Amino acid sequence: MSYCNYCKEENAKQVHIDYHNKWYGFPLEDDNALFGRLILEINQAGLSWETILNKEANFIMAYSSFNIEVIANYDAEERSRLLNDSGIIRNKLKVNAAIHNAQQILVLRKENGSFKQWLDNNHPLSLEEWTKLFKKTFKFVGGEIVNEFLMSTGYLKGAHDESCPIFAEIAKEKPKWMEL
Repeated sequence: MSYCNYCKEENAKQVHIDYHNKWYGFPLEDDNALFGRLILEINQAGLSWETILNKEANFIMAYSSFNIEVIANYDAEERSRLLNDSGIIRNKLKVNAAIHNAQQILVLRKENGSFKQWLDNNHPLSLEEWTKLFKKTFKFVGGEIVNEFLMSTGYLKGAHDESCPIFAEIAKEKPKWMEL
């Protein structure tokens, strides 16, 4: 069952409906919002997306509103704080990846002007090419994480069925996948 069909079901949870209708597949312009989505996707690995959606507010608070500059400068005390925060996923690899990836985005910004511009400069790529690029650049990013990150931010098609009314809303915003 597609995510669109699931969200139409009588028993669909509101957190999924809200994500489906307001976030999933909509292009993001802001680097911190893009980075925040990457953090959420990384933390979902091995868990349900519902768990992450239910903890989203906690992630925003714990990770300084996904401010790349702040997270890139987290020290051992901040790592410890995150690993002891029961409101988020307390996984050392995922916490370390968030900090490392923020540092990498600062490098990408120097070279490309912004994280978004780096994504735009590399578009279009196949999922395999994107995954290879992400693995070369970031930590804790496999094919599924890369795929969901890129679909959820409008770089790859597939977030919504073409018959879904949200598909038409997203198309009005001209996501990157429409350039293919």
